[in-house]
Amino acid sequence: MRRCGVLMPVSSLPSRFGIGGFSKEAYDFVDFLAASGQSLWQILPLGPTGYGDSPYQSFSTFAGSPYYISLDALIEEGLLTEEECSSVDCGNDTGKVDYEKIYHTRFQLLRRAFERAEPEKDPEYRTFVSENEQWLKDYALYMAVKDSLGGVSWIGWDEDIRLRKPEAMARYERELADDIMFYSYQQYLFSKQWTALKRYANDRGICIVGDIPIYVAFDSADTWADPELFQLDRENVPTAVAGCPPDAFSATGQLWGNPLYRWEYHEETQFAWWMRRLAHCFDIYDIVRIDHFRGFDEYWAVPYGDETAENGEWKKGPGYRLFEVMKRTLGNRPVIAEDLGFLTPGVLKLVKRTGYPGMKVLQFAFDAGGESDYLPHNYNNNCVVYTGTHDNDTVNGWIASMGRKDLAFARKYLNVRRNADIRESLIRTALASVADTAVIPMQDYLGLGGEARINLPSTLGGNWEWRMERGACSEALSSHMLELAQVYGRTVRAGKKKR
Repeated sequence: MRRCGVLMPVSSLPSRFGIGGFSKEAYDFVDFLAASGQSLWQILPLGPTGYGDSPYQSFSTFAGSPYYISLDALIEEGLLTEEECSSVDCGNDTGKVDYEKIYHTRFQLLRRAFERAEPEKDPEYRTFVSENEQWLKDYALYMAVKDSLGGVSWIGWDEDIRLRKPEAMARYERELADDIMFYSYQQYLFSKQWTALKRYANDRGICIVGDIPIYVAFDSADTWADPELFQLDRENVPTAVAGCPPDAFSATGQLWGNPLYRWEYHEETQFAWWMRRLAHCFDIYDIVRIDHFRGFDEYWAVPYGDETAENGEWKKGPGYRLFEVMKRTLGNRPVIAEDLGFLTPGVLKLVKRTGYPGMKVLQFAFDAGGESDYLPHNYNNNCVVYTGTHDNDTVNGWIASMGRKDLAFARKYLNVRRNADIRESLIRTALASVADTAVIPMQDYLGLGGEARINLPSTLGGNWEWRMERGACSEALSSHMLELAQVYGRTVRAGKKKR
């Protein structure tokens, strides 16, 4: 089945309150996708973000970001007033997220809604808490304790609560009961609103492609609550952390700093934690893109305390055993394997054995010095082609930074004359390829430059900020996208009428 879709972070949607979320604009975007012949909306991880604002460094692998909760919906429910929401400073730049301002204002509004809602009297809330207790209890306590101690990571907490001693756990649960309920209530709102938006998308023929980072953040409820899952010492300090070796993105490698898994323990438990995590992802997404797929074959272990990733070494991962258990436990679920970068025979064998489609990124294809696997004539059907991802520049930004020989080769391959639009040709090349699935970042359809880049790997600050301007999803653009989807045989079915 040939299909196509758009890569667009939820945070990048326009909204009245500084960051994209589950408001009317999200529903309008779904309508736009359906009218444009798309059948996929790929997003970034939805978890609550911490220092650096990266969705790949979340306080919980199970929780959702409270920033995405629609304030408009809370106004409609009478939990907030229009005046309360409109008087808050969420930032004045409609093209960027100001995370500092969002952090300092959003929780104040959500707290008011929480105090007025009296969730303990709501049977739906109580059911949500009961059904999600396995992760929600630890997450809500973690965030409440973290707030009470000035926001520091759990490694800086007093030993009794850092090591989860029963007396300390009971004391904090008692003293912070209201704050714990506040964080549970945020997750209830997130779940309710996201479920409604996803249902709306599915009803209009749009499947949600979600993203699961292979690793969890060290500063997270996951690491604090289940230290036995990770390579930590007796004091729960990491012995090694995650990253990747020097590559085209970074001469010193990428030092992610995430705790590494104790894979032997996961195998002993039949990957029970992973099965819970993946089951949760398949509850909230239709298709799951597993980030850094090669880490399941081999992973780059960097000594804890190193300032770069250069001195790491490759260690063996669980390989196919995890996916064998997954298929037996959860069934044959739709997955995209993020298999970018230098691929060893072991990684290629693992991807092939799982049967999952890998990724092809056209921005990696045009190296005048050699034959690239990312050139479309080398594809098979079972892959997902992108012009670029959230870690790449926009196509226009990429073109502006290309070397002369690479640019000449790209023009020759795409049959583009000197003054013609490479961007349009690259989109058409992706859609025309034999790949079953084609996904184009929204910035490339909009023809935006490097100012609209989502993330520059191995850098801190200025990432994850881009927002689409209101009105960018025009009827003319929709008609053009629909025409392209039809020409290249990627329309699945028409969506339902708008609300």
